[in-house]
Amino acid sequence: MPTSPPGDRNSTRGTALVIFAKAPIPGQVKTRLCPPLTPDEAATLHGSFVLDTLERTKAAVDKLKVQMDRYLACAPSPTHVFFKVMEERQGVRLIDQIGDDLGARMHQSVETMFSRGYRRTIIMGTDVPTVPLEYLRQALTLLDNHDLTIGPALDGGYYLIGMSKPVPELFADVPWSTDQVLRLTQEKAARLGLKTALIQPWRDVDTLADLEALIEAYTTEAKKPKNERAFSTRTAGVLQTLAKRLRSRT
Repeated sequence: MPTSPPGDRNSTRGTALVIFAKAPIPGQVKTRLCPPLTPDEAATLHGSFVLDTLERTKAAVDKLKVQMDRYLACAPSPTHVFFKVMEERQGVRLIDQIGDDLGARMHQSVETMFSRGYRRTIIMGTDVPTVPLEYLRQALTLLDNHDLTIGPALDGGYYLIGMSKPVPELFADVPWSTDQVLRLTQEKAARLGLKTALIQPWRDVDTLADLEALIEAYTTEAKKPKNERAFSTRTAGVLQTLAKRLRSRT
């Protein structure tokens, strides 16, 4: 189990936000987008998404006054230079992803956070770069009187799950990366008698159709004033470049 940074076991802030991320290694991330993307392009897109998530969650803490400690659950290892840079620049704490599948890794991270004294744990991925900050605050608020809060993804999974206590059964025997994840999780929660709340659904980016939808959203948003745009300048540039390249490859 990862060692605790000083003071974590007596945390009084109450909530840990664990962001699951892979290092942007070509050939190991966003592989469902390859082709038509090259492995390098997919890795660049993924890296920008990770940065977006870290920047937006920091904004949630700073601007929305959401009280939480942010952790980055790292794969393949927290020692990867990408994660070390994120730790230094984004002020996020690093932990390892431990387990044979996604469910086991999520369960381990939840157990780690509760063992460190947190009263609530929220896990989210990095494939929802434009999810409104308000959704994160809603998830946190709902945990005041719910056991479980879930942010549904449009593909039948979820982009966020928050818990007020560890429930290992929620992560066991789930066919991850299928359209059954959300339904089975809700059914498990109902059988276990958990009080569950859903926040608004959002599209994550796994497939070419998802990427095309994101590019379309960026194209629409580019017409708005800069202070009203959800996309970072960095990701907007990546999407603009990819859109041009995809048109040339069709």
